Formats: sequence, structure tokens, C-alpha cells
Amino acid sequence: MLAAARRLALLVLGCSILTAGFSALFGELLGASLDRAVSLGFYGLGCFLMVSGFFVGNRGPARVKSEASGWSMLPLPGFGERRLRWASLDEQNETINNSAVFIVLGLILILIGVIVDSRHSLV
Repeated sequence: MLAAARRLALLVLGCSILTAGFSALFGELLGASLDRAVSLGFYGLGCFLMVSGFFVGNRGPARVKSEASGWSMLPLPGFGERRLRWASLDEQNETINNSAVFIVLGLILILIGVIVDSRHSLV
């Protein structure tokens, strides 16, 4: 459990540093204040990760068996026959775990954005 918390902390730290850096750079290019640009960057990335986690978690149990395109009556690419298989238990667990990581990371980044945002005081 301690190793998982350490990995999550490193992930949060890395995402925070990158988000703050890119947001500050983008805010400087647009002429926005530093704290506003950084808080909006955290809000934006946090919301994106939460929506991504939602869609990753709602992936169905069917997986593509092969990417080889077979014969198709339609002469359009991507409309060939696809073979599907049921996802294994490990694949389903990985989907749920990835979804949880995206959503938790998104929530943490939004919380950091709330802390950084100077328009509203927390106390």
C-alpha cells in the first residue's frame, strides 16, 4: 500500500509540475495573470482526466480479437469485418484500475487548482 501511495504521489507531483509550467507559459503568451493561468490549467487537466476516467471505466467487456482486415462489401477503410472476444478478468480489472487512477488524479488536480486560485479564499 505504501508503494502505491508513493507512485500516486510521484504521479501527482509530475503532473502538477508539468501543468503549472505549461499553464504559466500559455498564460504568459495570452497576457493572463500567473495564478489565474495556473489554476485554469489545473482545472482543465483535472476535468479532462475525470472525463477520460469515466469513459475508460465504461469500456465494454468485448475486445477486438484481430486487427487484420478481412473481406468487406464496402470499399471504405475501417468497415471490414472485426472479430471480437470477451475480455479476460485481468483486462477488466486493469480497465477499472485505470479508470480509478484517472478519476483520483483528476480530483487531486482540481483540488490543487482550488488551492491555487486566488479569486476565492478558502478560509
